[in-house]
Amino acid sequence: MTPRRILVLDGHPDPDPARLIHALAEAYAEGAAAAGHAVTRLEAAKLALPPLRSTADWEAEPDAEVAAVQAAFQAAEHIVILYPLWLGDVPAALKALFEQVMRPGFAFPRGARGLNAGLLRGRSARVVVTMGMPAILYRVFFRAHSLRSLERNLLHFVGIRPVRWTLLGNVAGRDDATREGWLATMRRLGATAA
Repeated sequence: MTPRRILVLDGHPDPDPARLIHALAEAYAEGAAAAGHAVTRLEAAKLALPPLRSTADWEAEPDAEVAAVQAAFQAAEHIVILYPLWLGDVPAALKALFEQVMRPGFAFPRGARGLNAGLLRGRSARVVVTMGMPAILYRVFFRAHSLRSLERNLLHFVGIRPVRWTLLGNVAGRDDATREGWLATMRRLGATAA
């Protein structure tokens, strides 16, 4: 396999190292690096990017921190986004990061209309979501509504496709063997850049 440039975006807003998302992100990055892929890691908890509050904010040139995150997205061939499901959606800190990064002129042309205007074409993604409910319930009953929105309304809109999912349900109170199995899966996905 040809080595790829991979961006691992840890979207958990809590920097506590005990969070499962952090371990999953680390396992994916370890697997990718061991297979010879170039890995860049970003953590939403360490970036503290505020949400945009006006059209002027949206259209303004990004500050240095946002520009650095944009450069990481630009350099990546494969983007891995990991986050816990909070109130049925991505955590607010991750949403704010997306607002800051996916601005006109970077993710799509200024004044763009239509569905094929994305400037991040040629990149693939894997989205890993942890949740307290059973994953099958989220997928079937709730129809993975927020994940589908992220995929369709953001990632596909800016040109990132294909997008693959990994849903991990009932994460609280799982035994060590289950968690180790999840980490092994992340290492495998990292090694294959999938």
